[in-house]
Amino acid sequence: MSDTDIAAMMQEIGAKAREAAAELAFASAERKHAALIGAAEAVWKARAQIIEANTLDLDYGREKGLSPAMMDRLMLDEDRIRGIVDGLRTVAEQRDPVGETITEWDMASGLHIQRVRTPLGVVGVIYESRPNVTADAGALCLKSGNAVILRGGSESFHSSGAIHACLVQGLKSAGLPEAAIQLVPTRDRAAVAEMLRAVEHIDVIVPRGGKGLVGLVQREARVPVFAHLEGICHVYADGDADLEKARRVVLNAKTRRTGICGAAECLLIDQDFYDKHGAVLVQDLLDAGVEVRGDGALAEIVGVVAATDDDFGKEFLDKIIAAKIVDGVDGAIAHIRRYGSNHTEAILTENDATAARFFERIDSAILMRNASTQFADGGEFGMGAEIGIATGKMHARGPVGAEQLTSFKYLVTGDGTCRP
Repeated sequence: MSDTDIAAMMQEIGAKAREAAAELAFASAERKHAALIGAAEAVWKARAQIIEANTLDLDYGREKGLSPAMMDRLMLDEDRIRGIVDGLRTVAEQRDPVGETITEWDMASGLHIQRVRTPLGVVGVIYESRPNVTADAGALCLKSGNAVILRGGSESFHSSGAIHACLVQGLKSAGLPEAAIQLVPTRDRAAVAEMLRAVEHIDVIVPRGGKGLVGLVQREARVPVFAHLEGICHVYADGDADLEKARRVVLNAKTRRTGICGAAECLLIDQDFYDKHGAVLVQDLLDAGVEVRGDGALAEIVGVVAATDDDFGKEFLDKIIAAKIVDGVDGAIAHIRRYGSNHTEAILTENDATAARFFERIDSAILMRNASTQFADGGEFGMGAEIGIATGKMHARGPVGAEQLTSFKYLVTGDGTCRP
């Protein structure tokens, strides 16, 4: 397709989305619920076809030389499809946020004022590799009364198309407009550029992918953006940490899935912890096949690679972690403030005062105590799914679920009330 053809196509998609959004804004909770349940049933029924489509995407990913971690993000099997189905059903059963009264009050003038939730309108989602985002984003936007334009990555082109067809079946079965969830039908990057400029059709863009994609969107978008640039997540083992808890959490935070944004990328070890327990956390990581890039005394451990300045503040998305000994919680806080990306940080400690200081003085979107950073996920927060993690401070922050995809409006009621 030529750039002119793509521009015309995106204009048509945008116009249809805007029209669908107007209808979704007042669609009943029951119809949205029915659409999501119908989509879940369609996905499970079509699981063999989805896996077949995913095979084509995996072949494409190998040809592109994707890393093992990225291939893992791309891969679908029956268990992961069951997870997609469960996510659709969970979102379906959630409370519908649209029309909810956030707060209300009366004025001396006689006015009664309500602030109520309302959809954002049209959401554009640009994502890489993970085909499950097609279902997650479609479901959350529908639940929150928004139309959505999905532009999946070239790697997940076939899988996303197969999942999208199931979402459309759900919409049709519930009598909702098919244009409520649209998938851009081309790998051409010109479609992304059109979305970033589509201020007349799209109300917010959500990029979900690597630093290159998110950086491009943040630089080029004329449409508002919910995003995080990188997931540089830290785990700090305090001097008062429980050793066995710390060992479990550190291994899980790094190795459960290395290619997700909630994977730990830096281990900070308090000097007191190191004096008590030595290099046990580092050794656990080495034994698990993780490449540890250590600073200072950690670099002298057999098997550890000496860290460079570039290893701190880096999102590896692989079986690699930076590690450093710090002087107490304030040393950890200073390091995170310098190198962090405001995504997710964890402290391992049994000391309430130390944990409170860590929570108070670090301003990342998600802070955890004695828990793995891999829990930085909308599903694990009870949202059913997430459309992404936002690290900015405007509107949405942390996992973006259905409620975070709403704005609000004021409903003001008088009784012939006039302003003096």
